[in-house]
Amino acid sequence: MLTVLCIIGTRPEAIKMAPVIKALLRERDRVRALVCATGQHRAMLDQVLEVFRIVPDFDLDLMRSDASLSELTAALLRGLDGVVGRCRPDWVLAQGDTTTVLAAALTASYHRVRFGHVEAGLRTGDRHRPFPEEINRSLADRLADLLFAPTERVRQTLRGEGIPEDRIVVTGNTVVDALREVAEPPYDWS
Repeated sequence: MLTVLCIIGTRPEAIKMAPVIKALLRERDRVRALVCATGQHRAMLDQVLEVFRIVPDFDLDLMRSDASLSELTAALLRGLDGVVGRCRPDWVLAQGDTTTVLAAALTASYHRVRFGHVEAGLRTGDRHRPFPEEINRSLADRLADLLFAPTERVRQTLRGEGIPEDRIVVTGNTVVDALREVAEPPYDWS
């Protein structure tokens, strides 16, 4: 059975990963889906998890208001190292551009576990804007075994950066799927 560890830390990550997590959970005969919450944005993260009825298998609760980016990154690496070491996933998935995503990509790579980056390839062209998000997403893409690009244009950006075609999958934006799940029915999406 394939084990997939989904790592989330912020409200946007939880919203955009919820459809992916729910899809993996529906495949329970073939996939062991696990969720790790880092707590990078604790209160807002908990609200979203409740809306989507997702209960993390691991909750690291690592955020400290006085932590520097270096301290947060170190805490995330330590915490995720323990989780990945315990559950030994075949894949680690993370979404976006936060420090949680960079730490997830690094931890997976250090454990020689395949990493999938959801919403890969978004760029501003200035590594300091937004900071540190542009750096986080660029590095996560370099470490990713599969890059889930939201659009064809983003796929072309990744190809232009030298990412092999066979590592890129154009998926659309999962926020659309999340919206469809929580919108009050009936809503005509046609």
